[in-house]
Amino acid sequence: MGTVVFDLDGTLADTSGDLLAAANACFRGLGVGDLLGPQDAPVALNGGRAMLRLGLGRLGRSGDEAEVDRQFPLLLEHYEGAIDTHSFLFPGAMAAVTALKAEGYRVAICTNKPEGLADLLLTRLGVRGDFAALVGADTLTVRKPDPEPLREAVRRAGGDPAVCCLIGDSRTDRETARAAGVASILVGFGPSGPLTAALEPEALIGHFDELPDVVRRLLPLR
Repeated sequence: MGTVVFDLDGTLADTSGDLLAAANACFRGLGVGDLLGPQDAPVALNGGRAMLRLGLGRLGRSGDEAEVDRQFPLLLEHYEGAIDTHSFLFPGAMAAVTALKAEGYRVAICTNKPEGLADLLLTRLGVRGDFAALVGADTLTVRKPDPEPLREAVRRAGGDPAVCCLIGDSRTDRETARAAGVASILVGFGPSGPLTAALEPEALIGHFDELPDVVRRLLPLR
């Protein structure tokens, strides 16, 4: 039985709005106002530290890692307090998950978001119970692009790590799948969409409606 593993941020859901809001709350705390806008959504999907570095750079404070370290726990607090204000599942995402499960595939999530926050977000979005396993950035001692979190997500879902594929939206996801020796399917929509084709995944989809057919081709059920 094959396992289909999904990244979360930028793949299943557009979470950039709430991530940017959390970073801007930190900058307001520094007395400088909002420094990030919608155009920075691709950076938001690279994580909290990336957003803090970008904003501080706009203040002429590039390289101020001490401030990044000070602000990062505050960013996580702001984010946890308003984790689903602007976030939304991409159209067709859960219909594709339902279709794959109906055909016999296991489904799981492997994300570089801390596990607790990922669990909270999925619960708030009403879909946590649709996934057999969740592995986050802090579930193991390593995170993507190390292949072990992907393999662990498959194992926790009851599958074989050699018989899986990873649905993602970034170079990190592409490299994770390559390191694990399995196929990657990248999404061509969302904040990172325009950049994904250049990563040369095994497949690229423009809408989740396409996913079941692509999975059948790349990961046929035995």
